[in-house]
Amino acid sequence: MPFETRLALAVVLLISATFAQDRSHARSMVVTRYGIVATSHVQASQAGAQILARGGSAADAAIAANAVLGVTEPMMNGIGGDLFALYWDAKTGKLYGLNASGWAPQGLTISHLKAIGARSMPQSGIDTVTVPGAVAGWNTLHERFGRLPWKDIFQTAIFYADEGYPVPELIHGYWEDSVEDLLRDAESRRVFLHNDKPPALGEIFQNHDLAKALRLIAQQGANSFYRGEIAQAILRTSQTLGGTMLEADLAEFAPEWVEPISITYRDWTIYELPPNGQGMAALEMLNIMQTSLASSEGPLSVTELHKKIEAMKLAYADLYRYNADPRSDQVPVKGLLSQSY
Repeated sequence: MPFETRLALAVVLLISATFAQDRSHARSMVVTRYGIVATSHVQASQAGAQILARGGSAADAAIAANAVLGVTEPMMNGIGGDLFALYWDAKTGKLYGLNASGWAPQGLTISHLKAIGARSMPQSGIDTVTVPGAVAGWNTLHERFGRLPWKDIFQTAIFYADEGYPVPELIHGYWEDSVEDLLRDAESRRVFLHNDKPPALGEIFQNHDLAKALRLIAQQGANSFYRGEIAQAILRTSQTLGGTMLEADLAEFAPEWVEPISITYRDWTIYELPPNGQGMAALEMLNIMQTSLASSEGPLSVTELHKKIEAMKLAYADLYRYNADPRSDQVPVKGLLSQSY
């Protein structure tokens, strides 16, 4: 092959490679013949895709992926957090909403907060901890829409917790930024730091305690979290740190099926979960955005970005002012999402 031909071919290949990598994210899609799974972490996406390939439902895949994320993204939402879900059931042609956000302990009263010297809701510490709703949410989703056995869904998450996974760039960055906070708590320091340092980029991180908890959940069901061994560990920790959580706070919690809220945005129907979820803010932003035509300068132009930023500021101001638990407060969702408003 003449040198000129080889050079031209090399240039074409280089240009092709450049275009192939010109994307807003740095990982390939997880695609199978059986469905698509999209998460912020490739191992979680693969776990969900494998569940689909074995005949699992979208709910099964979502639970598996969510469980892996709780292992591989420890700075995000794991079994100690909450769960919100929108689920489309093709058989019934119905969209379901699930709110599995845990309530505050009954003992977390205004008088308790005043007694510890708080003048507003604390932003850190044990008194910010509510009943974790995620595991109950998984269970509720699985009972209604699951196909595979409950215990099978958690095997990948248990594997990564026990055997470890290499820490990628983004999560490593969060870890480095969190060292000061982790050092303040002895248990966080023990689990997430080694010699008071975060795992290095690419280092294998293991969390055997989390593996044990996930194994109990897989084998004994969600009750182990709210009434069993894990519940007792949560209560002991809360008591040690001066928290107010009691057995009844955990044992009596149950997720709620809720009716999704929606708007029409440029001929698309957009759904979100109602309060106490924050989805109404996203819908209000879209309502504001569609009061004017999109700029011909493009979606990333100064004009369009300015409109988006202003829409977000207005919607978040309303969210901060009005969002609450609808069981105790009236939230004017209909008014906030009306075209006249």
